[in-house]
Amino acid sequence: MTAPGTRPAHLPQGARIVIKIGSSSLTRADGGLDLNRIDVISSLAARLRARGHDVVLVASGAVAAGLPTLGMAQRPTELRLLQAAASVGQSRIMGRWEASMSVHGLVAAQVLLTAHDVAVREHYRTVRETFDALLSMGAVPVVNENDAVANTEFNLGDNDHLAALVAHLVAADVLILLTDVDGLWTARPGSAGARPIRLVTDPAQLAGVDVTGRGSSLGTGGMRTKVQAATLACSSGTATIIASAADVVELLGGQQVPQDMGTWFLPTGPHRPSRRLWMAHASLPQGRVLVDDGAARAVTVGKKSLLLPGVVGVDGDFESGSVVEVVGAAGLLARGICRYSAADLREVLQARRDGAGAPDHVTPVIHRDDLAELPRTTRG
Repeated sequence: MTAPGTRPAHLPQGARIVIKIGSSSLTRADGGLDLNRIDVISSLAARLRARGHDVVLVASGAVAAGLPTLGMAQRPTELRLLQAAASVGQSRIMGRWEASMSVHGLVAAQVLLTAHDVAVREHYRTVRETFDALLSMGAVPVVNENDAVANTEFNLGDNDHLAALVAHLVAADVLILLTDVDGLWTARPGSAGARPIRLVTDPAQLAGVDVTGRGSSLGTGGMRTKVQAATLACSSGTATIIASAADVVELLGGQQVPQDMGTWFLPTGPHRPSRRLWMAHASLPQGRVLVDDGAARAVTVGKKSLLLPGVVGVDGDFESGSVVEVVGAAGLLARGICRYSAADLREVLQARRDGAGAPDHVTPVIHRDDLAELPRTTRG
């Protein structure tokens, strides 16, 4: 058994694992698909399955796979061209995953998600049930955002964030974020004094670490997005490893996980009910409720409901039952289901300004059962 605060020497027995591999790791320098890397990941998935692990892949590369066929030399910036490249590339890259996994007796299942699939509660529940069915039948889901229809105003963001959401959806034990460097370093690898960080027990220990490096020309992420995804996943009980895609077989292929590869983030909170995970990380907030310092402490430290006296402002126009953000002087604190409409809250605030205090015994603005705290992520 691993001692608290130490890096585990092996994956938990029967762990459910989400592996995210990005465009930079799935494409060659000329922009074409790296077929060998796909074969390596497929072989690894088979080995993990044979050891009793459920495996989910979050794989980028649809846009990159479509570029050469459409005669584009580099990733475009225009949305319609990105969507066109994704439309062409999705079937091509999935065909390769299917062929590669079938060699090892695995069934690959394509899952293309949109922001609505996770932002709308009913859709979120359906997606969870689909994952449960696929994994129970031994399939390996290959997940990506449906870039052919996603737009810049309403999308799932980078695939690191998507991988963290998928880890929540499937209640994963471990999330693996693969990149082109060996984990997180104190500074850019190769620079003076730079050294690898092998274990993170609390995001606060990264306060002085530079994670602002940009992603590759074919991808949208970077180390900052991976640290944010790790923080998000760990806050809900999913351990996370950031590691080099080139090392993934040595890292995960044996019974022991090498101690000198990648960065292991330990969970900072327990697994939470899917309803709170949805509120915290997948819902689409309809507005914001601004609170004073006392209410902020009650929500975050006291683990209490948000009451009317602590509300000092309202942003947006929402109805009772909407998901809203709770914001204090220090920033975003939580999300929750508000039991008042924005108009009702503004009426209370106006009455307070007119000299009438809020009633003592009223329904909480957000009941504790409907409140989900948000993790503090590292900022660049």
